[in-house]
Amino acid sequence: MTKKEARKLFRDKREKLIISELEKLQDLVLINFQHLQLPFLYYVHSYLPIDGKKEVNPYYLTESLEFKNPGLQQVVPKVDTTINELRHYILDETTILQKNEYDILEPEGGEEVSVDLIDLVFVPLLAFDELGHRAGYGKGYYDRFLAECRTDTIKIGLSFFDAVERIEDTGNFDIRLDYCITPLRMYEF
Repeated sequence: MTKKEARKLFRDKREKLIISELEKLQDLVLINFQHLQLPFLYYVHSYLPIDGKKEVNPYYLTESLEFKNPGLQQVVPKVDTTINELRHYILDETTILQKNEYDILEPEGGEEVSVDLIDLVFVPLLAFDELGHRAGYGKGYYDRFLAECRTDTIKIGLSFFDAVERIEDTGNFDIRLDYCITPLRMYEF
């Protein structure tokens, strides 16, 4: 399956989910995530789910991490279109969020965080395969960001659906996940 085919298939699958299913699937993802043994974390990078895209919401997972990691800082991305990359900002009660040109909430500003401080990244995706490759939304922002992360930064995908066998058109710039959490299981790559 190609990335384009995976994107279409899983957009369609998400579209068919109803609210009651989403809530149940979200709870099951959280339960499976809580079984993951992680080191102490200081900075967790989390995407903000796009309205209407029926993405797994990493907020609940980050919230559970705050109990195990006192002082944990949540970091969220902002697209910098001048250099075609993500910048990273602390998310707290003072953060003002606004929608960007892709209809994604992002911080107006705030305290910027260096990539080398980030311990864990929740990576958005539409589909993933049994080797840990993912099909994102196609802009390449996360692959460029993940390439800059430390080698020990933990990369976790979140999906309401299980892996496809193989995404055929992955390349040298595609960064593999370390884990992907679904309602039915936790994949480790």
